[in-house]
Amino acid sequence: MRQTPGLSRFLVLVFTFFVAYPVQAQNAGTAADKREAQAWLKKIQAAAVKQSYSGTFVYQQGEQFRSSRITHVKLGKDEYEKLEVLDGKPREYIRTNNEIICYVPDTKTVLVEKRVTQEVFPALPNANPARISDHYRLSLGSIGRVAGYRTQAILLEPRDNLRYGYRLWAEQKTGLLLRAQTLNEKGDVVEQIAFTQIEIGKIERSRTRSSITNTQGWHIERAEMESTSLSGWSVKSMPPGFRKIREVKRLVTNATATSAKAGNHAPPREVAQMVYSDGLAAISIFIEPGSAGRTEGYMQQGAMNIAGKRQGEFWLTIVGEVPAVAIRQVVNSIEFKTR
Repeated sequence: MRQTPGLSRFLVLVFTFFVAYPVQAQNAGTAADKREAQAWLKKIQAAAVKQSYSGTFVYQQGEQFRSSRITHVKLGKDEYEKLEVLDGKPREYIRTNNEIICYVPDTKTVLVEKRVTQEVFPALPNANPARISDHYRLSLGSIGRVAGYRTQAILLEPRDNLRYGYRLWAEQKTGLLLRAQTLNEKGDVVEQIAFTQIEIGKIERSRTRSSITNTQGWHIERAEMESTSLSGWSVKSMPPGFRKIREVKRLVTNATATSAKAGNHAPPREVAQMVYSDGLAAISIFIEPGSAGRTEGYMQQGAMNIAGKRQGEFWLTIVGEVPAVAIRQVVNSIEFKTR
């Protein structure tokens, strides 16, 4: 649930171990089919918030697999959530409404921050499905099964080469998203995330509490983030449909495991962020004082394309869940004007 600037969003995760049913468009392109697909997107958006559930999901990025367990409880107006990283170094995220506490046992660190988005699997961004259909062709796929539940597949085909396509599988009764695939221009899967086991329904509140009960002597780090105005920065050639949805600045501390254990924590640095979205995908531009030790260039991690660029006295990190051609278009059109 914590997002790391310059890297991919941590919680877009999963690939199921079960063989999926083939997805075939049914009456693709008809107005009725489009309306029904839009209704399913609304159902998926609502289910992630209103339903209680607990399950294990797997994220596939290229040849890498990572598994996590999520437990979400809705009680009245309140939400409680626990996310446990099951592979590699242990990490645990506890969310109460919009406050997130991350426990990192390896460095004995507690990170506290406010949630600013609802983009953690199995949630979808809270965009209007009608707006999404301006840039994606929506249609229904076949009925299938994921993690033992009957599902309805929804297909989203991009209308240009500046965004990916998606296949989503929603549980038939509740609409909870159980599996998602990101597809490139050839229709190949570049990223997958899905539940392999899940309970939907009544979940005890106690299951969302942290398993770490004693943090005496741990370092506590609070993410100070606030809205800001970055009026001097502009992007002249953002892909169609991507609108600026957020401008924030935050203090970021880079503490290595060694320095954290020794009690030496690097001084925080201020990083500004502009976020653009087309309703499904997001492009972020992180802006911070320039660093002579960094090398400009591009890299790809699954569906995530990342670029680093020096611009005047600033260092920019551009991160997007979009094809490389879109990231390069953004990078080449960023401008900064001093008053």
